Amino acid sequence: MARLTTFSRLLITLLIIGGVYFAVKTFLPKFQSGTSETTETAATTPGNGSEAASAPAPKSETWGKNSSASSFNYVPPAPVNGVLKGVVELGATGFNSFIIKTDAQKNWKLEKAEYGASLVYENLATENDIEKGLKNYIADMLAYGVGPKNIHFVISSGAKKIPVTTTISKLLKGMGYVVNEVTPQQEAQLALRSCLPAGYYGNAFVVDIGSGNTKISWMSGDSPTGIELPGAKYRQTGKTDDAVFQEVSAKAKQVPGNMRQTCFIIGGVPFELAKQTRNGKERYTVLKAPGDYQGEGDKQLGGLNIYKAIADATGCRQFVFDWDANFTIGFLLNLPK
Repeated sequence: MARLTTFSRLLITLLIIGGVYFAVKTFLPKFQSGTSETTETAATTPGNGSEAASAPAPKSETWGKNSSASSFNYVPPAPVNGVLKGVVELGATGFNSFIIKTDAQKNWKLEKAEYGASLVYENLATENDIEKGLKNYIADMLAYGVGPKNIHFVISSGAKKIPVTTTISKLLKGMGYVVNEVTPQQEAQLALRSCLPAGYYGNAFVVDIGSGNTKISWMSGDSPTGIELPGAKYRQTGKTDDAVFQEVSAKAKQVPGNMRQTCFIIGGVPFELAKQTRNGKERYTVLKAPGDYQGEGDKQLGGLNIYKAIADATGCRQFVFDWDANFTIGFLLNLPK
């Protein structure tokens, strides 16, 4: 280089700079495109049976802000001259009991609720334990003022799949009580009856995420329509996250497009999510986006996977948890006057 003239050295430098510029201009876009395609493929292709891992769940910053997603101020009408009615639910995880006051117009108010996970469904309790538990529920309702004829028992569609419920039903019948069994479709319709306000019949739907199954319902004309999906404990039956996500997505798309503005949601996993942000004793709590929750254990993870699938399939961005409603209250409301 020492023997080269100043002009020659300048010319060589310009050639080197030009070559670098040409290489960057030619190959860098292709490299960026390849990286983008790889990233997109990783985000959309299911892998290892987990859709939740392959497609990020929506978070609150992208949650629909145009539907008052952070608040819900509806106040249901209070019953006038109501009577007390009680129901004991034989669910997939144990006994739950509810007492409501309801009037002739079917307006209602929850007076008392007891939730109790029971060992009877793990076959760790005797018939005497079961009968004692049932009698305690009945005694509590009578003491509260519920008339004997206004105490009812319902076996959920998920609990019917558990053999020990046959024993429970037999014991109740021996005590002179009628045991009402419901199908998943009926359960979905009854959930709608308890938690979908009449003013929302034309633009909202209902989801009940239970342990044994999930129910989706909406109004079709003057009648409720209900469908069944997997429950939050699907992992215990050998189903994968991806398979359940796909099944729930396909079925959730049956909800009519004009009814996807708001979803009233109930069930065990939504209950656990709602209690994280409940404001005092509010009746309704708006859930955060699925991606804002960290699931703990198979049941919560399964429920979140179902929640995300429904949100993705329907595009709904306002999921309102109702602290008082459940399908057994819908059963009470459906009884003849």
